[in-house]
This record gives sequence, C-alpha cells and structure tokens, in this order.
Amino acid sequence: MHKFLYSSFLLAGLTPVFAGEPVKLPRMVVTATRTETATNQLSAATTVYTRKDIEKYQVNTLPELLKRTTGIDMTQNGGPGKTTSVFMRGTNSDHVLVLIDGIKVGSVTLGTTPFQYLPIDQIERVEIIRGPQSSLYGSEAIGGVIQIFTRKGKQTEKPSITLDAGGGSYNTLKTAGSISGKWNDSWYSLSASHINTQGFDARQPTTGFFGVNQPDHDGYYNTGLNARIGHHFENSAEIEAFYTRAEGRTEFDGSFQNKTEFVNQVVGLTGSINLTQNWRSLLRLGQSRDDNDNFAPSGGFASRFGSTRWNASWLNEFKLNDQHKITLGSDYRLDQVDSSTNYAQKSRYDVGVFGELHSQLFDRHFINASVRWDKNEAFGDYVTGSFGWRFNWDYGLSMFASYGNAFKAPTFNQLYYPGYGNPKLKAEDSQTVEVGFAGTHDGFNWEIRGYHTDINNLIAGFPIKNVNKAQIIGLETEIGVDLFGWHNQLGFQFLNPEDRTSNRRLARRAQKILTYDLSRSFEGFDIGSTVMARGDSYNDAANTQKVAGFVTVDLRAAYHFNKNWTIRANLKNLLDKQYQLVKTYNTADRNFFVSIHYSL
Repeated sequence: MHKFLYSSFLLAGLTPVFAGEPVKLPRMVVTATRTETATNQLSAATTVYTRKDIEKYQVNTLPELLKRTTGIDMTQNGGPGKTTSVFMRGTNSDHVLVLIDGIKVGSVTLGTTPFQYLPIDQIERVEIIRGPQSSLYGSEAIGGVIQIFTRKGKQTEKPSITLDAGGGSYNTLKTAGSISGKWNDSWYSLSASHINTQGFDARQPTTGFFGVNQPDHDGYYNTGLNARIGHHFENSAEIEAFYTRAEGRTEFDGSFQNKTEFVNQVVGLTGSINLTQNWRSLLRLGQSRDDNDNFAPSGGFASRFGSTRWNASWLNEFKLNDQHKITLGSDYRLDQVDSSTNYAQKSRYDVGVFGELHSQLFDRHFINASVRWDKNEAFGDYVTGSFGWRFNWDYGLSMFASYGNAFKAPTFNQLYYPGYGNPKLKAEDSQTVEVGFAGTHDGFNWEIRGYHTDINNLIAGFPIKNVNKAQIIGLETEIGVDLFGWHNQLGFQFLNPEDRTSNRRLARRAQKILTYDLSRSFEGFDIGSTVMARGDSYNDAANTQKVAGFVTVDLRAAYHFNKNWTIRANLKNLLDKQYQLVKTYNTADRNFFVSIHYSL
C-alpha cells in the first residue's frame, strides 16, 4: 500500500491530470463554516456544483451528479429511483450529513438520505465538504456534509422563465419549468418538475429462502415542486420562506416488498438582521419529512415508515475586524417516527451549542477552529472539536492541515426496532487527520490530499452492539488544465477502508476511482465526454462476494440556437458495459436522452 501511495504522489506531481474544475468553483461557500467564507481560506476539501454545472453535465438525477465527485463512492440497487448509498471517504452511508436549505433531512429509522428521490430540477447549488464536521453540525458528519440549495432563480424586475422537456431510453420522459423575479424589495421563485421512466429489470434472479425472480421493468416517477418568497427590509433585515416537495413511486424486485410510494418534503422560514455593525444574527425554523409506504408483490400494503424532523437554529456572526470573525450558534432538533412497526420509543431530541473562529494571521495564514457540545436524549452528552490551518504563499501554492473528531448517533432501528434494537448502544465516533497541497497557476490547477480516519464503536452484529472498528487511509488528487481550447479535469481517489476487527475491506467500497472529463465550447456548441473507472469491491463484510471493476464512457453535446433556445443530447455507457455496483443488481445499458430548453 505504501508503495502505491508513493507512486500516486509521484504521478500527481509529474502528470498533467485534471480535477473537478477548481478554476470555476464559486469563491464563497457557506457549509464549511456556516457563514460565507472564501474557499482559498479553508483547509477543508470542498466541491461545489452550480445550476450551470448541472446543465453542462446533463444529469437527470442527483446520484448522477454526486458520483462525479472525488472522495465519493456510490452504489445503487438498480436504475433511477432505486436505493442509493453514498460513501464519503470510505465511511458508512449513514456517516454523511445532508441538509436542504440548512434543514437536516433523511430517515430517522435508517439514518440515511434518499438521494434517489431528490429532484435535480429543483436544485440550484450543491456544496460538498469532505471530512469530519460534527464540531459544526453534530451527529452524522463523520465522512462529511452535503448541503443542497433549492432553486432561487434570478432576482430581476422582469420575470425570468425557464422550460425544459425531453425524453430517451427506457421510455423516459422529463419536464420542468420555473418562474422567478423580484418586486421592489421582495423576491419570489416557483418551479415544478416531473420525470417518468419505465426503467429496466432492477435485479437478476436469485435463489434461496429470500430468492427473487421478477423479470419485469421496474419503473419510477417523481413530481417535484419548489417555492420561495423573501423580503429585504430597510434596516438590513431579511426574511425568507421556502418549500420543496417530491412525491412519486418506485418499483423494484423483492420477496416481501417491491413497490414504494414516497413523499420527501422540507418547509422552512429564515430571518436575519444586523443587530450592530459587526453582529449579524440569523434564526432558521424548519421541518423535514421522509415518508414511505411499501407494498407487497401481490399489491397489498406491507409497511409504512415515516420520519419527521423539526429543526431550529440560531446563528450569530461577530466580525471582530477584517482578519477575525467568530460564529456562535445553537441547534435544536426533534426526531419523530410514524410507522406501522411499533417502536419502543417514537421521538427524541438533540440540543447542540457551538462556536467557530476564523482568523487570518500574518496575511497568509488562515485558522479555522470550532468546538461543539451536544445533548442527545438517547445516549447523553458528546463534545467534538476541529482545527484547520492553511498557508497561501507565492507562486499560487498552498499548504493545509486539519484534525477533527466526529460522532454518529444510533438510529431508531438500531435502538428500538422490535427484536433487533439495543437501547444501550453508544454513539459511533471518529478521529481524522488530513494534510495537503494545492496550486493555482495560469490555466493549470492541482490539489492533493492525504487523510487517516479511525472509527470506533461501529454498530454491527446480531444481537446488535458496538463491536467494530475501522481504519481508512486515503489519497485524493484533483488537477485541471486548459489545453488548445479544451478543458480537462480529472479526479482520482485511492483509499484503504479496513475493518480492524476482521482486517477485511469494508463492504461495497472500491479502493480506486478515477473520473476524467473533457469539454469545449465553440460557435454555439458545447461538447464533452466523461470517463469513469471504478476498481473492484466486495459485496459483503466477509469479502467472499467480489464485484468486478469497470470503465464507462459518456458523451454529451448541446447547441444554442440563440440566447433563448438550446437543445441537448447525451449518450451514456457508450461501450454498453455490463457491470454491477451491488451484486445481482443491474445497471443501465447504452442509453440516450434528448431535451430542449427555453429561457426568457
């Protein structure tokens, strides 16, 4: 392994490989510090996708976008709308905190977020922060944080209108539209979308007691809605209300259940004001829902699992001077279960208080330090902290290092599911050390990071208990360059995610993933291609079921007739590669999608 790491560092230093377009990343991010901060002042690994990126890459689902990200490995049990697991830096799929417009989302029974149901057409921006973030956000942020900002549109006096319609393989149809604008000191946005696909057979036939043999098309449809309205007052105060909802149905192959009707919804209200010249205060209230009704192959009702999360946050940003600012805040969350399964406990609360310091020292040194205390009704108190340092020196070079610990509260299933849960479980916890270098030059950018994560008290087994330990050593390289009018970008990750109890690789995680994207714009055309290579993985913790690696190639093109009309087309899995991410579950063959876009 050490030989491989040495070779990878050498390769990164000598070869012009290309990363997730760092040149075009927005200058400011919110998620890394909970206030607006320039990315070149942070030690944290950050990836940002804007609405422009979503349209450029021609992705129809959120998982399609996320899988492009360095540091993320992803599995999907079939096609669109099927169970999706996101592994950030080799951590478990429930070690990723997900926010929508600052509101915590996801299932409180499973502990994961249904990325497959979040409609891409309702998304304005995605910020991904890799590495531990519990000292700012509390539970779940062991691997990192993904924050999704829903559509806000353009705040112009004249209404801005967009319309999209398209179709493609597997009888897929998609439509979307939005309107946004402003009136005096108020702004508004309304958007809606719908996708419907016949899909393909999600799973190959299996044998045994839980065997499945359902050779059919497993369809999926999703209707999304997003609304936002806000007002700016003369005293610098702002208030904004937002609402987003996705509902639909997905079909899959299963012995006892093979259809789910879902609702995912977030509603929130945010108000902020400058109490003094150097003190801005923000209050956010919100609720998220994750509801699933499941049905048996016979068509009868099988089960219901509903999650409701009530969120409240109070943030205060104090600017001490141009070089130093402090953020103090508090979060409250009440999680509730509404299920056909009778849980011993159906609600719990969590209260967190945190402080964060961002400082610039001697012009070129930047410090981020944070500490947080959480009180969880299920398992008690937990304290987390992190420290990050970045140094920017001449010739566009930077160096950074960080340390942080994090924790993951047990889910309702792990604590209270009848015949399975253990109410005496402790929180899973982790410690991570990270170092890296970066460079920004004329048309050439690069970044390389190495990290080491130890995770303790992992919950596993039957009866379930805190029994496992994991160690993850990883390397990430991102470098981009413009050559002869073409933009090249490549991301490479190598990691060794090891179960320290058994000394085996953690299930469903590849050690090596490479993504390469080539794009160019000229004379009204945009063209591009993406190559993804994923190494092998193991489907099970015992490492007896190997899933082969693969390489896929995607092509895309767009033509702008004028400033209002654009036609887009893509061809995915050009080589018609037959591969799997989860053993026995199928993936898409060669497929295409064509759409037309209108904006005013």
